Amino acid sequence: MSTKDFIEKDYYKVLGVPKDATEAEIKKAYRKLAREFHPDANKGNAKAEERFKEISEANDVLGDPKKRKEYDEARALFGNGGFRPGPGAGGSFNFDLGDLFGGQGGAGGGFGGGLGDVFGGLFNRGGGAGTRTQPRRGQDIESEVTLSFMEAVDGATVPLRMSSQSPCKACSGTGDKNGTPRVCPTCVGTGQVARGSGGGFSLTDPCPDCKGRGLIAEHPCEVCKGSGRAKSSRTMQVRIPAGVSDGQRIRLRGKGAPGERGGPAGDLYVVVHVNPHPVFGRKGDNLTVTVPVTFAEAALGADVRVPTLGGPPVTLKLPPGTPNGRTMRARGKGAVRKDGTRGDLLVTVEVSVPKDVSGKARDALEAYREATAGEDPRAELFQAAKGA
Repeated sequence: MSTKDFIEKDYYKVLGVPKDATEAEIKKAYRKLAREFHPDANKGNAKAEERFKEISEANDVLGDPKKRKEYDEARALFGNGGFRPGPGAGGSFNFDLGDLFGGQGGAGGGFGGGLGDVFGGLFNRGGGAGTRTQPRRGQDIESEVTLSFMEAVDGATVPLRMSSQSPCKACSGTGDKNGTPRVCPTCVGTGQVARGSGGGFSLTDPCPDCKGRGLIAEHPCEVCKGSGRAKSSRTMQVRIPAGVSDGQRIRLRGKGAPGERGGPAGDLYVVVHVNPHPVFGRKGDNLTVTVPVTFAEAALGADVRVPTLGGPPVTLKLPPGTPNGRTMRARGKGAVRKDGTRGDLLVTVEVSVPKDVSGKARDALEAYREATAGEDPRAELFQAAKGA
């Protein structure tokens, strides 16, 4: 992401929240939008995928108090005209944003190293002449894991094998096999080069010669080809919290790729997939199950045993005259909530009709039909149809 994009994008607008929104309001808005535009729910929809990326980007900034503070301060400086061109010789004023982002004196000299510190901390860009010695945050990593229905409800610790870029062990991350890289002559070690954008302004881009590192290897390392980074793989045990839902994206801070020059590690994002259960379903924090009952149980009432997920059965009292499709509730037998309590088990009654009836059962049903011959269960249906 370029500095220009950062200044112009309104993350509050992306999430649909006011600028004074609380952390809880931001989290709620993100979750709602993420569910709506998640790629798994919009397969083949490129616009939904792009919207999901915007939402995730906005949440990464506004969901982190430190990043949000830096973002608000930067927006206040630029969006509110904190650095307006003023009159100078000839009635014009040429302002170089490189002074701010590079922290090399000028207007940026009075801001403790310039706005490069702000944008560098937010987008891993670093700024100023000290770029080659500043710590650099590691990359974020995204992985996927598939859980059984039971593991999703109760939580589970699963092994994840991940591949990422980390400092090359052969050259200790310098990129030079002798361990003595030289300062890039193009950017003079800043890792950035200025480009004009018209109107007296200039913006900065990563240096094309050193790829933003500020250093060039005289004798490139044979393992990392002078980049200072090498692909590595590792397996780690990740705890998936109880009550996770299918398609949920979990963020694990500091579990991503290692940083450079003592910088912090990136974050790990785990997308969870949940296999369906042959008996139980999920509705938020509640579990669902459909239980067949006989006509006699539904008509006369009965005590019905109902299975639970991973626990002993419970007995529900079916009142006389229970209609087909009625849902009853077994409290505390559902999925685990964030506060440690459990949701409920929603039990839907399904009247089971036998395929073959013979003997005494048939005689009893014939007698019942004769006894209720005067009742017409469809009378109200036809009456309502006439009045519609």
